[in-house]
Amino acid sequence: MVRAGAVKVVRAESLRENTAQTEGITRWNAIQDMSDQVCGTVTVAKPHTSSAVHHHGAEDTIIYAVRGHGSILSDNGKTRQELAPGDFALIPAFSQHQEVNDSDEEVVWVVARGGRNPIVVNLDNWGQELRRKSKSGRNGSEGSLEVDGVVGDKKL
Repeated sequence: MVRAGAVKVVRAESLRENTAQTEGITRWNAIQDMSDQVCGTVTVAKPHTSSAVHHHGAEDTIIYAVRGHGSILSDNGKTRQELAPGDFALIPAFSQHQEVNDSDEEVVWVVARGGRNPIVVNLDNWGQELRRKSKSGRNGSEGSLEVDGVVGDKKL
């Protein structure tokens, strides 16, 4: 007989910035070290910012655009795909990409990855060697995530 695990909730005020950060782009871990199959974060990109070129190791990534209009660059920076509120994107494992916010407003994305903890491997440039690997926090939290409103004391 298979026993189901307990439902776990992550409160907005318990989210932690303990994954790779880029100036102007903040990633809050929401679900980590709680499941062997999935983890989740909230990403907020300030106006006129972009992440480092990076990949997420062996983890497939799904992005859901909550607010703002951002872009994902891929294919060595040659392909730009816009995301508007309500859009989803799939980033396959090891796919190099870059998140870009060229707009005058914040961009908010909810990110789910296929792994226990979020992996962010920042690169020097497209196709280049590893620069640094993220610090994957190991502290799971219990609570609920309010997507359309506030994360911790920060307005989304």
